[in-house]
Amino acid sequence: MENSNQRKLIIREAELRDAEALARLRVKTDGETEYMDREEGEGYLSPKDFEELIMTDRKESNNLCLVACDKQEVVGYCRCEGNKLKRLSHQVTFGIAIMKDYWGYGLGRQMLKMVIAWSKEQKIHKINLSVSGSNKRAIHLYETCGFQIEGCLKDDKRLSDGEYHDTLLMARFSNE
Repeated sequence: MENSNQRKLIIREAELRDAEALARLRVKTDGETEYMDREEGEGYLSPKDFEELIMTDRKESNNLCLVACDKQEVVGYCRCEGNKLKRLSHQVTFGIAIMKDYWGYGLGRQMLKMVIAWSKEQKIHKINLSVSGSNKRAIHLYETCGFQIEGCLKDDKRLSDGEYHDTLLMARFSNE
């Protein structure tokens, strides 16, 4: 592995040309950790599915998809999805995935800061996310970026250890 100052890490809005890489990355990141909702290969999204998501995200003012790249390789992504229902249109749901080899380089924090800035521009009042209660690094990141725990889904997931694990519901409000 190169060290971080030899990498050329950038974050940008997803483009149609990223669809194939995103389809591969989603399968890879799902298999690298049990912090994701899916196991490797579950809920597969094809490159065509990602093309449709990217096109939708570019049209909808309350949707955003960012990719993190090392040179030209997509190594992470995050997505915010809004709601078309008027009563829920003030909020978005956030999700993120980064290849394990790229954990610890600050990509998650950078993407989250970009999402927060974007949400202010879009006048979004609330960013929602869910996170495994055992994912202490992610919880710490979210808390340092102004997210608070709103609830806990007890025994929400059953992981490979056969044990049930909680999911925390977190949110960040525009006034924070």
